[in-house]
Amino acid sequence: MEKNKISDKVVWKPGTMVYPVPAVMVSCGDNTDNYNIITIAWTGTICSEPPMTYVSIRPHRHSHGLIKKSGEFVINLTTAKLAYITDLCGVKSGRDVNKFKEFKLTPVKGEHVKAPLIKECPVNIECKVTEVKKLGTHDMFMARVMCIHADKKYIRKDGKFDLRKAEPIAYSHGNYYALGKYLGFYGYSVAKKRK
Repeated sequence: MEKNKISDKVVWKPGTMVYPVPAVMVSCGDNTDNYNIITIAWTGTICSEPPMTYVSIRPHRHSHGLIKKSGEFVINLTTAKLAYITDLCGVKSGRDVNKFKEFKLTPVKGEHVKAPLIKECPVNIECKVTEVKKLGTHDMFMARVMCIHADKKYIRKDGKFDLRKAEPIAYSHGNYYALGKYLGFYGYSVAKKRK
């Protein structure tokens, strides 16, 4: 094994370095009077079968209490077009402002949860909390995916969702970035070349 050369790498203290991560808007609340949206970067897949996901939220955030009480939420994937509003939903508190009304977003009734979907988002993932883990600065809400809603305009002829057309955004070290350049499919490195 080659010895680490001081000039080749910089060593930092432990921290969050798995970047980029998705920037999503999480909607919550169990009636129209307490609907809220929080922007989350700490989210992802934790199991394929059953389909499981998570969001990690600081306990002092308004949405934390709403999700803890109702046991459900919706992960709404966001886009380059929605980047400005995504940021607003992260820096403004639902204690002070009705984000749906103020930012002209449309709440839509879900199939399995009382928390609203955000109509303007291309993908909405309905989730029911199965466990809450206290981790330190954040509590992790682990949840079962109940169903997924995807805008028809992004569905390709082969039935797959065209993520590039939806122009998703990611978050990295305090900044938002557009995604989109196609590099290959899972397994393309070992796939047989077509003649």
